[in-house]
Amino acid sequence: MIGNKWDEILKDEFEKQYFKDLMDFVTNEYKTKTIYPYFPNIFNALKYTDYDDVKVVIIGQDPYHGIGEAHGLSFSVLEGVNKPPSLKNIFKELKDDLGIDEPKEGNLTSWTKEGVMLLNSVLTVEKDKPASHQNKGWETFTDEVIKKINEKTTSVVFLLWGSFARSKRALITNPIHCIIESAHPSPFSAYKGFFGTRPFSKANEFLKKNNIKEVNWEIKD
Repeated sequence: MIGNKWDEILKDEFEKQYFKDLMDFVTNEYKTKTIYPYFPNIFNALKYTDYDDVKVVIIGQDPYHGIGEAHGLSFSVLEGVNKPPSLKNIFKELKDDLGIDEPKEGNLTSWTKEGVMLLNSVLTVEKDKPASHQNKGWETFTDEVIKKINEKTTSVVFLLWGSFARSKRALITNPIHCIIESAHPSPFSAYKGFFGTRPFSKANEFLKKNNIKEVNWEIKD
């Protein structure tokens, strides 16, 4: 289903009844409504960052619900799409933290190639209806993904931005990992504890301390 080691890691999950019911629901939704991201992109977070390559996890809630925005990676948008306010604030903090200028586009795929998993808790959404696919089974599945990453024997940094992402802290119990929490980069909260937290340099400091290659956070076109 995924095309890499995640297929083996999650094979038992794919066989569970809740996941089969979820796939039946999602398949029917795509047949009858406009759903994002496009069907082949649903599992991009797993496809783009193989299990053994995960160094950093950034947890989002559910996909963008506007036309052409979501492509299966949390906070990321495709080329030619205006950068949402939260993403612009992420880039502002990146500039303040590491001096990296805001890129022209908001596609974060290059981060995934650096070992950054951009994981939403819910992987599909109906057009113009935020949170429309919550409580359908996706949360059970993505919580299991987090649990599997928690079991890794190499250290991982979890960036938990906002109360929803921070609620996943209970799943991260392995003391070899690092949790960096802050407010959400949304305009409603960025000035209340996101700006100035320097998550990118802190993540790299932790990785370096654990003899893991640091992430190149510069967005490559």
